[in-house]
Amino acid sequence: MADQMLIDLRTLMVEKEDCDAGTVQQLRNGLAQGNQQFKSLKEVVQLLKKKVETTPAPGQKKFQLKLGIALYFMGHTGEAIENLTHGESSLAFFYLGKACLSTKNIEEASKAFDKAEKLGYNINQVQLQRIDLLRQKENLKEAKATLVKLEELASHSAEFHFQKAGIFLDEGEKASAVKHLERAVELDPTHTGALFHLAQANDQAGNDHEAIGFYEKCLKHPPIHVGVLKNLGVLYEDNNKFDKAVDCYKTALYSDPLDDQARLYLKDAQAAQTMYYSPDEDRDNSKYNQVLEVPVTDFELSVRSRNCLKKMNIRSLGDLTRVSEAQLLASKNFGETSLTEIKEMLVAKNLRLGQSLEDSTQREPVFRLPQNLTEQEMALMNRPISDLQLSVRARKCMSRLGINTMGEVMQRTADELLESRNFGMTSLSEVREKLQAMGLSLRGD
Repeated sequence: MADQMLIDLRTLMVEKEDCDAGTVQQLRNGLAQGNQQFKSLKEVVQLLKKKVETTPAPGQKKFQLKLGIALYFMGHTGEAIENLTHGESSLAFFYLGKACLSTKNIEEASKAFDKAEKLGYNINQVQLQRIDLLRQKENLKEAKATLVKLEELASHSAEFHFQKAGIFLDEGEKASAVKHLERAVELDPTHTGALFHLAQANDQAGNDHEAIGFYEKCLKHPPIHVGVLKNLGVLYEDNNKFDKAVDCYKTALYSDPLDDQARLYLKDAQAAQTMYYSPDEDRDNSKYNQVLEVPVTDFELSVRSRNCLKKMNIRSLGDLTRVSEAQLLASKNFGETSLTEIKEMLVAKNLRLGQSLEDSTQREPVFRLPQNLTEQEMALMNRPISDLQLSVRARKCMSRLGINTMGEVMQRTADELLESRNFGMTSLSEVREKLQAMGLSLRGD
């Protein structure tokens, strides 16, 4: 887009007298025009700060409103709230409510929306934000009732479908939520919230390409949640785009220099830029690991062999590559006949007993539940790893390592986890903290 076609943000936000909903929409349109506009907005913020400092008290409020709006769209929510608090217009209170809502300050958000509505802000827009507020208060019943009253907005309001999707997500109806998120983006391709949740849905489903596309669209339509930058950075790393990942983490740190997680992510990504990585080797390893994960129950073994493996908690071909002949023969009722049967099964898959013990690249321990566990302890060991509610990066590493339960992660040492690609000290600390909160720990901790 040519420079003369760019919206002049300085004229819009500094020189123009009024600041209303139309001004905000023009600001959003301007920021969607590219990175040059973000640089312009930073300059506008500095000019507005000087205006606030040098303008006599009666005239400060209009500049504080503009500054608050500009800071809100830059993602500097704390500073935005400080300035919007001084506002007296319905616009000021509406965006104050949205800013407070994004920081989980429900009480202040509620007060701000009440004032916005009282001063004449579009009642439907306020009610839609109240649905988000009610969801954060875990009052789904009232949120759904409010949404029903606004049903007439379904034909044209992206925010209506976004809020409806939020309710479905709270109820665990992900498929229905995605439909409404997609409808929201159809009605408003710049709806950052809908784009973000669609990115998350695709990310969780393993659709990296689609997730990256949605996250990248989020970057064009502020305010940008820091989660967008960090999640996108992780996806870039998984797709070996380390330079782009570094840019994401640097941007996150620019917004919040105290974000220790972003700082550590940045350090990991920068280190990865100098590491050798072979996609062909990774694909070969992936195929090999898939074979190792094949359960032994997929084969027609004798009852004796099957029972012996079950008692030894050997569930997959990978488990068999991590035990020796001597270990199998030491098991009660496991004789030469069963041993021959097992060997033949492994040979058919180009594997052998003890293979991983000889291969220094295969250090995955056989997962065995400790003996004499109570029913409660057994249930805890079998709980899915998703119950730890790990970040995107840590969750992907767990998946890559084939760790699905609490018991499986507890059988790993810190060093074993750190050997996984993209699993750094940040992820390790996170896993340890989440386990400790449940009274659990890694092996060796």
